Amino acid sequence: MATNASFAEIAALAGDPARASMMHALMDGRALTASELARAAAITPQTASGHLARLVTAGLLAVSQQGRHRYHRLASPSVARMMESIMQVASETTTRKPVVVGPRDQALRAARTCYDHLAGRLGVALADAMIEGGHVELASDAGALTDSGVALLTGLGIDLQALSAAKRSQRLFCRPCIDWSERRPHLAGAVGAALCAQCFAKGWIRRAEGTRAVTVTPKGRFGLRETFGVMLA
Repeated sequence: MATNASFAEIAALAGDPARASMMHALMDGRALTASELARAAAITPQTASGHLARLVTAGLLAVSQQGRHRYHRLASPSVARMMESIMQVASETTTRKPVVVGPRDQALRAARTCYDHLAGRLGVALADAMIEGGHVELASDAGALTDSGVALLTGLGIDLQALSAAKRSQRLFCRPCIDWSERRPHLAGAVGAALCAQCFAKGWIRRAEGTRAVTVTPKGRFGLRETFGVMLA
């Protein structure tokens, strides 16, 4: 169980604007260098290095060496869930007033990655279609893949044996994740990650440069409609 001291330490680390910006930049699941994260936070590389060292020591970030570069990523799905939860609370408690929503915000609300699974209207629509089709059952904090869901994912080319291994790990096999922009659940856990990875692999979605927003390709609109019954506006 977390102590008050450890809770306060994590909250303070994640609450710093520069560190929050760098962690938010890693929410698409990719690994970035200190220089890339410095640009994302609008700080100097030297300042970024100090922040990153603290985040790695606290276990919020993981770092790996490749050649001359050190790449940072969120340490675990639980860290990504923490960030998404903070964003949800922030969006709910912000003073209600007219907000001008720019193209980037619209793109994030339409479709984005939440660490390694799909979120936004696309993620919620996919979850709704899986539930309505009887392929997945979701409770408030857990989920289960049905027999028809197993058949669907197998036909999609997803390695269910690898997914089953997630049951023996610390990661949940399937769970709901409340979407901060839609306020409804999208699919997370090993199942959500596998669906997202397969959508990328099939060319159904592609990343938008400089953001964790994703765009659905014409091929993806057809594939999502034919496979899941997802109709996108």
